[in-house]
Amino acid sequence: MIKLLKDLIKKLRGLLGKYDVTLPYFIAVMLALVVIVGGINIFIELTDTLSTDELRHYDDKITEYIISFRSSALTDYFTFITRVGGLYGYISVVILSAFVSFVIFKKWKYMAQITLVLALSALSNLVLKRFINRARPDIEHLVTVETLSYPSGHAMAAMAFYGFLIYLFYKFKMLKIIKYSIIFLLTILIISIGLSRIYLGVHFPSDIAGGFIAGGIWVIFCIILFNIIDVFRRDPKTPGGVEKMEAIED
Repeated sequence: MIKLLKDLIKKLRGLLGKYDVTLPYFIAVMLALVVIVGGINIFIELTDTLSTDELRHYDDKITEYIISFRSSALTDYFTFITRVGGLYGYISVVILSAFVSFVIFKKWKYMAQITLVLALSALSNLVLKRFINRARPDIEHLVTVETLSYPSGHAMAAMAFYGFLIYLFYKFKMLKIIKYSIIFLLTILIISIGLSRIYLGVHFPSDIAGGFIAGGIWVIFCIILFNIIDVFRRDPKTPGGVEKMEAIED
């Protein structure tokens, strides 16, 4: 993505000519916002269907199918998974990420980025829940819940947080077998966290879909924004630029 942004900045700079050297970056951010607005429109479209009979039908059918598999072993598994996707689970992963960032990669920016993505996801989820005000499913809850239903905070945070970790591991230079194994496990974890909330009876499937979409929007926006900042910081033509554009790594 760094290479794509670098090429975009060069093309914009060539088109703009003598204008302010920071203007291409402003335009790039605006283009990123256009992409995000498209994602938000998808989220809004789903939100608008929450009260329809058709969506309720699909929610009920999918929920009935998933909870039909309830067993002692699966309940233990999904209870554990839902805790991994909860507050204490993220605190543990953030601490582990901090260790990896500072000790192994010796770069504080990964920790800052991970924390920012998680914080933005959590805060926006609280706002969305208050605004949409959807009640929880009226079925047996296998875990205690106190907040509103849509979008699922667990699904949204899982997609934003673990989705961003997938992006970071994709960027890291390491053995491909290790890289793709970690990416696969994180993908399974995201899906499992979403399924756990339906299985435990505390969310509608549409809550999970909304959470995944909202979390995905944050991931895409943050990835684009962080890369634009990185290109800007390394561009010698901008204030504080420290490297040649050609030296920016993919």
